[in-house]
Amino acid sequence: MTDIPMPRPADPHTAFAGHRVLAAGALADVALAVKRAMAAGDDAAILVFDDLSGKQVDLDLSGDDASIAERHRPRAEAAPPEPATGADAADEAQPRGRGRPRLGVVAREVTLLPRHWDWLGAQPGGASVALRKLVEQARRDNEARDRRRDRQEAAYRFMSSMAGNLPGFEEATRALYAEDRERFTRHVADWPQDVRGYATGLAWASPPDEAAN
Repeated sequence: MTDIPMPRPADPHTAFAGHRVLAAGALADVALAVKRAMAAGDDAAILVFDDLSGKQVDLDLSGDDASIAERHRPRAEAAPPEPATGADAADEAQPRGRGRPRLGVVAREVTLLPRHWDWLGAQPGGASVALRKLVEQARRDNEARDRRRDRQEAAYRFMSSMAGNLPGFEEATRALYAEDRERFTRHVADWPQDVRGYATGLAWASPPDEAAN
């Protein structure tokens, strides 16, 4: 019978007890696993990391299980957008044709030289529309570079917390930022398996179990 893969949680986290993985999954589930491990007298230092950013996460384990789970569930509520002002407010106030969606515009201060404003003002739709198009184009052009930087920073955060005293850390860090996976793999080869696998998974966005092999 073929195993059905479980969906990845929206807020994936991993808890380490010393150099071994204690639990992985949604933050609420990881928090409860950490509480159980502490209640069982696990003497190893326990650290929890965000699988997307590599950042260390602090847990609040006070109260009963239901309270802990609720406290560590992702919050879906988003802060309301700030009211538009100036040119953006005027743009929002214009009558909308049938089917034209609201864009959820949020006003921010932008400082440009006069020649920049002159050019933007001459574009179809005016300055706001032109700026939005420029930003979207820049996002598309830099997407691959931004993803690479994000995963490198995530891996470095984790490595600094868990592997800073392990042999080959400095060399592995240089290989990480040089995008040299072969050299990285060589320098982390003697690290504990779970630490090695998780760091490699963050660095090259490959599953930790695959990276550890």
